[in-house]
Amino acid sequence: MTPKLNGIDHVHVYVHSWAEAEEWYQTVMGFKRVDALMPWAVKNGPLTVEDPEGNVHLAFFERDDNPDTSAIAFGTSGEEFLAWKSHLEGHDLELRVTDHKMAYSLYFSDPWGNLHEITTYERDYVAEHLANTGVTQQ
Repeated sequence: MTPKLNGIDHVHVYVHSWAEAEEWYQTVMGFKRVDALMPWAVKNGPLTVEDPEGNVHLAFFERDDNPDTSAIAFGTSGEEFLAWKSHLEGHDLELRVTDHKMAYSLYFSDPWGNLHEITTYERDYVAEHLANTGVTQQ
């Protein structure tokens, strides 16, 4: 049985300047910065913005070049995150498990090279269960 997702957590958007992108999305679409996720807005990390209702999240990654692909991040609970990890491993997918200190993410690609992420903010739950299984995280 396929584990559950809560929906799309965020979409990766590649921009040349966080400041310009933040201003454009605020002016044109009413998006605002997600202050709780600002610790991630460092080199190679995203600046996250959301719509006024907090339903749509975009993660801006600063880059001079635009990659050939984007990434869709799906949200799930801590329990389902662990189920997804087992499920994806059962399909022989190469996974990267990352502890972001505020969340955990699984990264993998589909057969066409599109990057996908499954993320949970139930970080402590996942950390405890991964520690009990001896899983190494990146």
